[in-house]
Order: sequence, then C-alpha cells, then structure tokens
Amino acid sequence: MTADVTILGAGIAGLAAAIACARRGLAVEVIEQAPALREVGAGLQIAPNGARVLDALGVDIPHIESRTVALVDGPTGQPVLRMPLAAPFRLVHRADLIAGLASVAENAGVALHLGQQVRRVTEAGLETAGGLRPYGRLIGADGVRGASRAFVAPDHAAGQGRRFTGQVAWRATVPVTDWPHETRVQMGPGRHLVLYPLRDGRLLNIVGVEERADWTPEGWDIDDDPDHLRAAFAGYAAPVRALLDRVEVVKLWGLMDHGATPRWTRGRVTLIGDAAHPTLPFLAQGANLALEDAWTLAATLDDPAGWEASRRPRVERALAAARGNATNYHLSGMRRIVGHGVLRALDRVTPGAMARRYDWLYGHDVTKG
Repeated sequence: MTADVTILGAGIAGLAAAIACARRGLAVEVIEQAPALREVGAGLQIAPNGARVLDALGVDIPHIESRTVALVDGPTGQPVLRMPLAAPFRLVHRADLIAGLASVAENAGVALHLGQQVRRVTEAGLETAGGLRPYGRLIGADGVRGASRAFVAPDHAAGQGRRFTGQVAWRATVPVTDWPHETRVQMGPGRHLVLYPLRDGRLLNIVGVEERADWTPEGWDIDDDPDHLRAAFAGYAAPVRALLDRVEVVKLWGLMDHGATPRWTRGRVTLIGDAAHPTLPFLAQGANLALEDAWTLAATLDDPAGWEASRRPRVERALAAARGNATNYHLSGMRRIVGHGVLRALDRVTPGAMARRYDWLYGHDVTKG
C-alpha cells in the first residue's frame, strides 16, 4: 500500500517532516540511499527558532546551552563584543540530532527504508533499482544534488546555478576539558574561526573560513591536510594557534551560494531544507530553517503553493543576512579598526543591541502558527 507521504532523505529536514506528518495521522515512509545513518559532520547550533520545533516534535537530545556569543579579534586575541542571547542556543553533535530524530520517527510509526537509491523522480513514481515505486505526496529532503530537486527545478539540479562565494571552509574537532559554554567567533582579515563545545564540553567544534580566488576540487566534503588550516590562521594569537596544532583530521569544502530554488513545488512534489534553499553557514540557520520547513509544510500539506508564498520571504531574508555576516567577520585595515571600535562602544553603551537585530529570526515560533 502506498504511504500518504513519502519523504526522500533521512537528514534533519526529512526526519523532522516525517515526525510532523505522522503526528497528524498520516502514513509516512522515509527513503534514504545511505545503508545506515552514519556520523557525518560535527557541530550544529540549534537556535531558539529551531529548538521550538524540536520541543514540539518531542525530540530531546544531549546538548550544551550557550547563552553568549563572543566576538574576538583573532590576530590580537582581544575581545570585541559579547552578545548575551535572549534565549539559549543548543550546541549539538549532528549525529546525536539525527539519532534522536530517527528514534522519535520510528516510535511515531514512520517506516524508514535505508540503502534505497532513487535514480529519478517522475510524475508516475520513483525510479529505483527495483522498478517504479508509486508515491502519494512526496517531500524532497535529499539536498542540492537530490533527485527531487532535479524534478522540481531541473535548471538548478545538482547545484547548477550556484555561485562560488570566494570562500572555503574547514571543519574539525579536538578534545577539550575546560571550554566555556559559549560560541566564539575569532575574526580576522579575510578569514574567521567559529569555536564551540559539544558533548558535555568534551569536544570542541572548529569551523574555519578563508577567502580564496577560486575553487577547483569536486565535492563538498574533502579530506585536507591540517597544516593548510594552520597556515591559514598562522597570523592569529598564540592560544588559537596552539588549539589548531592539535587538529589531526580536517574536512574542506568550497562555499557555494545557491540562493533559494526558484520553485519549491511541482505537482505532488515539494522541496524543503537544502533541496529548496541551501544556506551559507554564517548565521547558524541551515538546520533551523530545515526544522521550520518541516513543521510548517506538514501543517499545510494540502496547500504547498500557499506554504511557499508565506515561507519564502522569511527564508530569503535569512539567506541574505547570512551572506552579510561573512563580510563583517573579514574586515581588514582601517575598516577593521573602525568596525571593531564601533562594536566595542556599542557593547559598553547598549549591551545586547547586536543580538536584538536578529529577534525577527531567533524569536519567531512557527509552532504557534
């Protein structure tokens, strides 16, 4: 029997959508090409807007609460601004989040099919190795290179239409024992580091971003030499260099700006998460927007056009804000001196003012309609 809702992709967006749909009494199946839900990636910051969706879904996972974001001048090590957060961010390991979502989904009656590759989405069904598989309503949560995006927006399939931002990112983790429960952004000319603790503070998540003129390797998750990461931040203060000296394994990828896919629905297929709007990692919103997508689409599944019309302005505003943050973190010369001076003055005169600029984003609660 065909499920009411078929979801492609067992990532954050797909599993959250599966739970939300199942809680509304629908028969749901999730199709994932990976043979197992492996530990891919590392740290995620679940902002208050995303945390509200997790709470509404009944997903409770191990996390660290961060109530502060500290901006630091990387080369000197001097503090620039401390932003108290109106509501805490949850610092989580992606593997823990996926495991928690999968457990709740299975308990809600969702059928999870692993190791099932969908070659193509058509109006008639899903083309798989075993033949044509029918579907009732299809939610595409299989990412930028997924089959659902190729069907809904063929001109943007497999990342077509993307633009290289002129930046690459490294991802690594190192063991720690005494890192405070906060996120630190180490800013510098043409580069920055984001550091925050995971898993009871025993692991430090490291994301380093550097500006580059070009990007040639294929793929988004490439093994790199840790010395390349260390060389990029050789001009930073000694404590940061000592931290990077401990990195043994590092991943590298080029940051591409895809923007929001021009259309999110075609027939019975609707895209969510990265399949609809890949998000640059400068506002910690990729996972959070995916959670919002999942909840809101499940609540309006019979009106995908109306869902997109109401959802798109918020998503595009978040994508634009993320783009702007990269520029602000990478100031150099007099712009850096003046910019950091203004932030320090703002911190003294109106503490919390910078954080309040994002009240529209973090303060929003999609679970209340």
